[in-house]
Amino acid sequence: MYKPERMCAVCRVRKNKSELIRVVRMPGGEFAVDDSGKAGGRGAYVCREGGCPETCRKKRALDRSFKTAVPEEIYEIIAGMRNENK
Repeated sequence: MYKPERMCAVCRVRKNKSELIRVVRMPGGEFAVDDSGKAGGRGAYVCREGGCPETCRKKRALDRSFKTAVPEEIYEIIAGMRNENK
């Protein structure tokens, strides 16, 4: 069975979609962490494991992916999700 792969915005490694955290920019311009993976809008992905959540915050990798400033709250949520999976 086919499992969709996506690329991490930080380390640029392709992984199964289920192994990544999806951040979405909705049509209205607001940002959210998409747990379902099905929300409408432009998405970017970050690894759950390793140093990617911390590096994402330091390098503002999502700002680069979306070509606009992503709110700090989104980076905090990503860091918290990484901590939940330890």
